[in-house]
Amino acid sequence: MKNEEVARLLREMGDLLELRGENGFKVVAYRRAARSVESMKTDLDEVTRRGDLESIPGVGKAIAAKIDEYLRTGKIESHERLFRETPPGMAELLQISGLGPKTVSMLHQKLGVSTVAELEAAAREHRVRRLPRMGPTSEKNILRSIERWKKRSDRIPLGVALPIAQKILGSLKKVAGIENLTLAGSLRRGRETVGDVDILATSSSPEAVIRAFVELSGVEEVLMKGPTKASVIVDETVQVDLRIVDHRSFGTVIQYFTGSKEHNVKLRHVALSKGYSLSEYSLTRVADGEEIFFDREEDLYRHLGMEWIPPEIREDQGEVEAALARRLPRLVEVSDIKGDLHVHTDWSDGLHTMEDMVYEAQRLGYEYMAFCDHSHGLAIANGLAIDRLVEKMDLIAGLNDEVEGFSILVGTEVEIRADGKLDYPDEILGRCDVVVASVHSGYNQREREMTGRIIEAMESEHVDVIGHPSGRKIGEREAYEVDLERVLEAAARTGTAMEINAHPSRLDLNDRWSRRAKELGVKLAINTDAHSTCGLSAMEYGVKTARRGWLEKGDVINTLGLQDLLRYLHRG
Repeated sequence: MKNEEVARLLREMGDLLELRGENGFKVVAYRRAARSVESMKTDLDEVTRRGDLESIPGVGKAIAAKIDEYLRTGKIESHERLFRETPPGMAELLQISGLGPKTVSMLHQKLGVSTVAELEAAAREHRVRRLPRMGPTSEKNILRSIERWKKRSDRIPLGVALPIAQKILGSLKKVAGIENLTLAGSLRRGRETVGDVDILATSSSPEAVIRAFVELSGVEEVLMKGPTKASVIVDETVQVDLRIVDHRSFGTVIQYFTGSKEHNVKLRHVALSKGYSLSEYSLTRVADGEEIFFDREEDLYRHLGMEWIPPEIREDQGEVEAALARRLPRLVEVSDIKGDLHVHTDWSDGLHTMEDMVYEAQRLGYEYMAFCDHSHGLAIANGLAIDRLVEKMDLIAGLNDEVEGFSILVGTEVEIRADGKLDYPDEILGRCDVVVASVHSGYNQREREMTGRIIEAMESEHVDVIGHPSGRKIGEREAYEVDLERVLEAAARTGTAMEINAHPSRLDLNDRWSRRAKELGVKLAINTDAHSTCGLSAMEYGVKTARRGWLEKGDVINTLGLQDLLRYLHRG
């Protein structure tokens, strides 16, 4: 990763120098050095330790000094100075796909364009097409690139990125000669949002694999194509990077490119303490320079005297120390989930019938499911009046008689009113197997009021789970003001479970608060809040969030078999 970052900085320096009309030989020198550094298979740290920076093709004394400066300080002062001296908008224009320094300079000189906004205005007014070597097609491509640039400034939700990545992986698996096809980066770690989609693989025919990758259906733009790496745009704004690496180094490469940066720094310190230097390509014995290669990530961790660390918890939050002490948790898995305790049907605002949802749950291998349609106070979601809920209870009893090997639990997602009271009386809640209490209104309450409102609901002997406890929607709505520490303390006291809502726009509780819940002894329920049969597949997002929160099978109530679950729910 350092090699790539240094190459990027050197390339940017070349671009900025050309933008300023500097000496052409200097521009070419920086670009040549960038290409050499990017294509290296040896880590720059190792080259520097040997004093061999100037042996890199295109790297002379001046550029070597800048590389050394970056490795020591994390920055290149002359690069930052170039950025400071270049009008901000001009540097930003270089980020628009298809615009190089020469084109940006021409746009500035001929049209006075200095910002992306000014370029967009010029293109919409059809002034760009009048320039040399430009035309209507160029103008259209510029506008399309600007739109993509605007959208790509935002991180991509996990629920958007993962299906795209899985589809691409499915296509690449069919390419002859490809091996070790694996996601990397923050997507492999299951973060709730990601920057780009990173994919690694090995192959004896890397150029053929790269060619197949850039020609996949769905690829809308090829940003870069080399012999072992390519970057493309799919789904309008999502950048997907594919790297083909040496098979013998795959273990260290996948570890490195999975991250996080903080985890990798800690792992390098561990390696140094044991007499090794760790790079993305190998583990090198400092004493004699012998390189040790790993084609499996597990073997690298084992060689360092550690347990293999699941990608989801590689955030330098104590996982390295736990792995060295061999006390890592056995994280919960999708296969541990026995059922879903928060599902909607067409009785309220769901799309499918109870029968449809049961059939899909059985297909997924579940033992049970709780139908938790909204209570009557949420009229906008067609919430159930008491008589309709009772009618539904009777229907569920009949369905349970018909369905073999599967149990349907009577549930409700009862609204927590603004004053903390619940939307159904105790006698009705007492007839439910599962009561999920949630907030869907009054989001503007102050922290003290909202916190008290949720805690009062938990005081009810009938509330089993607090649904989507913070109320946030990723990229759409901030969490309401609530003191989650107090809420979790109350949950520990009352024995109320907290939900990890697996809907990819929620993932609520998030990983940090899920881990805190575990520390306080609070149980969690991973539910999909599905409003359709396909919504049940969101469980994997909730499990990823739970894994990032260090949750084990025993921390999650819907990993229990039916009888144990019922004993837990009816413990009062």
